[in-house]
Amino acid sequence: MRRVIVTRPAREAAHWVQELQAHGIQAAALPLIAIGPATAPGAQQALQQARSRWPQYRAVMFVSGNAATYFFEQKWPLALDGKALEAIKTRAWAPGPGTARALEHAGVPRQFIDGPAADVAQFDSEALWQQVGQQIQPGDRVLIVRGRSGGVHDSGAGSGRDWLARQIEAAGGAVDFVVAYERGAPRFGPAEVALAQQAASDGSTWLLSSSEAVAHLAQALPGWDWRSARALATHPRIAEAARAAGFGTVRECRPALADVVASIESAV
Repeated sequence: MRRVIVTRPAREAAHWVQELQAHGIQAAALPLIAIGPATAPGAQQALQQARSRWPQYRAVMFVSGNAATYFFEQKWPLALDGKALEAIKTRAWAPGPGTARALEHAGVPRQFIDGPAADVAQFDSEALWQQVGQQIQPGDRVLIVRGRSGGVHDSGAGSGRDWLARQIEAAGGAVDFVVAYERGAPRFGPAEVALAQQAASDGSTWLLSSSEAVAHLAQALPGWDWRSARALATHPRIAEAARAAGFGTVRECRPALADVVASIESAV
């Protein structure tokens, strides 16, 4: 079976490599996004203020597992027990199962987490809204916990979080944003460059879960010929970015592990 190149941030990539190998699939991690705590001036103060205002929100939406991890990184309590949470009535929104797992790992009880139905075509903001839209009443506030990156990738134009904010506002709610982590391009050493160049033409499948990751790959290997490269993208927008970057073969699948495994196995 051909190798799969997992391009998620390092912590997630290690988990995915382990899961794929457990299914008999050869996999290697090559993170294309570096993740770290928010370091912009005032970012940590804004994050602490957002944590303290948790009870004031109808819901707190986490755009990714990293958003959940860094929001709760300093062991900020939900040292609230289940009864206290129930009294507060703030819901935690997750656009996919990975984010829901990160919230549970951070200590949020599963019964307070909302996410898309398990059988949706895509795990994204649109699918999330189908499940949570009726929660919002005029005057409600929602906090969206997100990441930040430099350059064009941080514009947010057309992003799921902005679409979700518009739906909340149309329902009479208000939206606050807070940055919990920062994204950046990875630093490729000789080993990473060699792996990327080899995987571009040896039949490996690049598992792509971010359009930003595709851009970072193009920056790391400028001018590289990707016509022989194969990609498996977990969203139509990511597939579009891979084709624009020059990938010769691009397939799409849902981001759930079972779907990724099935797609990889069907292509063998």
